[in-house]
Amino acid sequence: MNIQQFQYVLALAEYRHFQTAAQKCFVSQSTLSTMIGKLEEELGIQIFDRKKKPVGLSQEGKVLLSQLKRIVKEIDSLEELTQELKGEVKGSLSISVIPTIAPFLLPRFLPNFARQFPDLQVDVREQNTSEIIRHLHRRELDIGILSTPVQEEELVEHHLYDEPFVYFNMQQDEKGTVRSKNIDVSRLCLLEEGHCMRTQILELCDFYEKELNEHLNFRFRAGSVHSLLRFVIANRASTLLPYLAALELDAEHQTKVSHFEAPMPYRQVGLVVHRHFVKDKLRKHLQHDIQEAILPLLEMQTDEGIHLSPM
Repeated sequence: MNIQQFQYVLALAEYRHFQTAAQKCFVSQSTLSTMIGKLEEELGIQIFDRKKKPVGLSQEGKVLLSQLKRIVKEIDSLEELTQELKGEVKGSLSISVIPTIAPFLLPRFLPNFARQFPDLQVDVREQNTSEIIRHLHRRELDIGILSTPVQEEELVEHHLYDEPFVYFNMQQDEKGTVRSKNIDVSRLCLLEEGHCMRTQILELCDFYEKELNEHLNFRFRAGSVHSLLRFVIANRASTLLPYLAALELDAEHQTKVSHFEAPMPYRQVGLVVHRHFVKDKLRKHLQHDIQEAILPLLEMQTDEGIHLSPM
């Protein structure tokens, strides 16, 4: 048996079609089928049920699949470690960022980071916290950027920055300061359930959800900060925003922003990897580039602030 056979099994398990799996592995369909057959013969186990359409895993195959994934990942990690030791930066790097951070962080560092490593393919996507943690555990993802701490035993957290929250209220005419206990929750709009930022704001304001939006006779569940902002502006309502999101408001709407009096609420933003992640030099480059781009923007100090938990 060899790693190539394992890769063929993983491809067929993913695509459930011999021709498609063969194309993805850049071999002929007969080669892929023959190599998988030889592996099954050597193991004495039928990995796939070929009678199913599309082809499916046997019960034994389902058990073997998770182990094969781990073996292939360890071999990939060995190659990545070798590149790291030789100072080579090539291959791929997958990064997932939660939606309340991604649009305000990525444009500030990603183009510069990618230019430094022309032989590296950087794959970036938005995912929620639970998806990022799940993919990190499975080692299907290299790096997650999210609100920390996540406190997962298999994951390692690296602090990036502390980001304050600000109060955006369409009813006010000029900038000022505000206390969390004085927020008019009857006009407060939040992201839909499932976003950690919603939980953080509920924790900060210490109120029941039934009090929200009592001046509106309909409910809007925003899936992104941009959608939330458009709704708040259109309905002259209010919300809480991460500081980097508030920086993107135009001059007119900047007057609707209030900073919190001390202690200031904030969230920790961190870079999270699996404990077996081996591209540590690349991780340090990424961490440095993010901090160099973001820390000068965070002029408000949060040393004595209220840290809002991510979950």
